[in-house]
Amino acid sequence: MNWLEIDARGGVRWLTIARPERKNAIPADGWTLLTEAFTEFQSGTERVLVITGAGGDFCAGADLGSDRLDGPMSVTDAHRRMKEVERAATALHRISKPTIAAVDGVAVGAGMNIALGCDVVIATDRARFAEIYVRRGLTVDFGGTWLLPRVVGLQRAKELALSGRMVGAEEAKELGIALEVVPPSRLQTRATEMAEMFLRGAPIGQAFSKQGIDAAFESSFGESIGWEGQSQSIALTTDDAVEGVTAFLDKRDPEWTGR
Repeated sequence: MNWLEIDARGGVRWLTIARPERKNAIPADGWTLLTEAFTEFQSGTERVLVITGAGGDFCAGADLGSDRLDGPMSVTDAHRRMKEVERAATALHRISKPTIAAVDGVAVGAGMNIALGCDVVIATDRARFAEIYVRRGLTVDFGGTWLLPRVVGLQRAKELALSGRMVGAEEAKELGIALEVVPPSRLQTRATEMAEMFLRGAPIGQAFSKQGIDAAFESSFGESIGWEGQSQSIALTTDDAVEGVTAFLDKRDPEWTGR
């Protein structure tokens, strides 16, 4: 996992895609490593994941240059490869803890969808996003067909996917692709500040809230209210609920245990 750098900083795990010579593109055999990294974070002790890239870029998607096609792939080989991509995208989506994408430079193809798969995207003013697939003879993957319309709306999602055009940082903020735009020198600092803010929330409450919000577009109001009732009923039985109320009454910061 030498091109995936993992750095634990207190309760925050930083995952850096470090192939700057390839704009941090994911090699053909790299999707399994991403799946493992996401799965290990989910089961680990750190409570917030920050995904970023090395050398001034986030991720240029799949590394097509390392796997030049002399002809069309067989259906079997193509399906096998896409199952690996699917597992990585699903592992990121299933993380119940807060996730942050700290994006500098290019985030295109699967790189854009890795960012969209996070809960929050912080971008530098030189960040650039694109669902570049159609310009490579390909179709959107890594969950982009599900993620993009939920972020930007159906019509804009189609425009971006069907054109493959590049979106600059300010437009990305306007469209909701990025929550904030900062200078490159502020990216790590701002991501750290955001992560520390998430650390102040109760982990069980965050997990339930995230799951309910992610399901909102497929749920009726009644189903969402039912989900809230069920999850809140569980939350009310936890030690963290007692700690949260006690800390509030004592006018101190709570100390969460996740129980």
